[in-house]
Amino acid sequence: MKVLIARMNHETNTFSPVPTPLSAFGLNGPDYGEAAYRVNKGAATAMGAFIALAEQWGAEIVTPVSATAWPSGPVDAAAYQTICQAIVDAAPGCDVMLLDLHGAMVVQTSADGEGDLLERLKAACPDTPIAVSLDLHGNVTQKMVDHADIITGFKTYPHVDMYESGYLAGTIMHEMMQGRCRPALAWRQLPLMTHTLKSATLSPAMQVAVDKARALEVQDDIYAVTVMAGFSLADIPAPCLSVVVVGKDAASAQAAADQLAGEIWDDREGFIYTSEALAQSVARARQMSRETILASAECGNPNGPVLLLDHSDNCMSGGTCDTMDVLLESLAQGLTEIAVGPVCDPEAVDLLFRAGQGSTVSLGLGNKRDLSKIGVRKVPPVLTGKVKYLSDGKYVISGPTYHGMTCSMGRTALLEIEGAEIVVTERTHEPWDLGVFTCVGLDVSQKQFVLLKSRMYCRPVFFPIARGYVECDSDGVTSSNYALFDFRAVRRPVFPLDRDTHFCI
Repeated sequence: MKVLIARMNHETNTFSPVPTPLSAFGLNGPDYGEAAYRVNKGAATAMGAFIALAEQWGAEIVTPVSATAWPSGPVDAAAYQTICQAIVDAAPGCDVMLLDLHGAMVVQTSADGEGDLLERLKAACPDTPIAVSLDLHGNVTQKMVDHADIITGFKTYPHVDMYESGYLAGTIMHEMMQGRCRPALAWRQLPLMTHTLKSATLSPAMQVAVDKARALEVQDDIYAVTVMAGFSLADIPAPCLSVVVVGKDAASAQAAADQLAGEIWDDREGFIYTSEALAQSVARARQMSRETILASAECGNPNGPVLLLDHSDNCMSGGTCDTMDVLLESLAQGLTEIAVGPVCDPEAVDLLFRAGQGSTVSLGLGNKRDLSKIGVRKVPPVLTGKVKYLSDGKYVISGPTYHGMTCSMGRTALLEIEGAEIVVTERTHEPWDLGVFTCVGLDVSQKQFVLLKSRMYCRPVFFPIARGYVECDSDGVTSSNYALFDFRAVRRPVFPLDRDTHFCI
């Protein structure tokens, strides 16, 4: 058996001004051929699972490309073409295709990056079966369903089951190739734009939906059920929740998809998040810092800092990683002993490195990215402080998501101002790990507050050291306030944008 295994991942925020060129797909662009194999072998990714399975089968493995970019704006058309062409060129002669895709890729020239790739592959190799593993936040389309034979997706957010999703898709494919099953693919999409904070698998509505999906998978006629929460910060026809089912026959698969989708629709309010005013969030954080008990059950240290989660500027949803609203509000309310990070400002980093460690500088920091797509204009605040530490910005993730992966934030500086110490980086970066701070010599466990440009992925590592957390929203391209976004391509009516409309589901 000759097996094609490839990875192409990008979650596109169409409102984000952060570009997505070919170089964004990896530290130095995509990995090709043998390098793609090495990067993913043993990794906790769907592609890692595909490689492990194919090796168990004794198959010949072809790995044309592994390309993963952090969420940002629409993918450069030439970059997309380069990645897709590598996969399409490798497909002829293969018996099976196993693809690690995201499901929410928007290209400068297409609203359906994954669907277009699958269509090209089926046109080139119409008789070659394709199994796909998708991110939980994939925006599934009819084109994806029409041109894939098997689709599975993650069941956790934060995502700690990427490998398991790939393993399930690959296992079903192997059973199919051995003639032991003929899987049917069904799906049901709802006019429901979920909020990302409500797609966490500990959020009650999502947890119930995932539990029901797992229960359906126990049935003899169902192989896989995935609740795809969708990614709503994309102005495409349907950035919406879907249920995808792989079953023994089309009828039972569709019945399962319809059943679960109907139950999710009945609980649709549970997938909607309402932000409080930023001033109120910061005031709550200040009160938490005065308490001597755990302020949040998910946290683990009653003497630890309070986390300020700036989900309006979340890098892993396409945030600019440079808005300053939460820090400025915190300082205005008198908060001190704040660790902040990371703030992406290459211009500031260059100035701090030229000034040198130990120097005192005044500079405009952050608020430099163009937010005109959401009708917002910000001005960089001028801050004065000491260049406390300079670093190459590299660290290794110790937490469960991408465990063991080496990260690079680019050149990184620690700027100490009155009331706060700020990690300033050349690259947008999710605070996956304490390494964001320790790489510049900062122990955040001793701080009163830690301001993180994060929505979810910081939690497994930072919650154990914290006494509590507050979710902070402001005017950024990953805000939970849908009123900021001018949705023009989205099919209407859709919930909650058209909350008062009568829906026929």
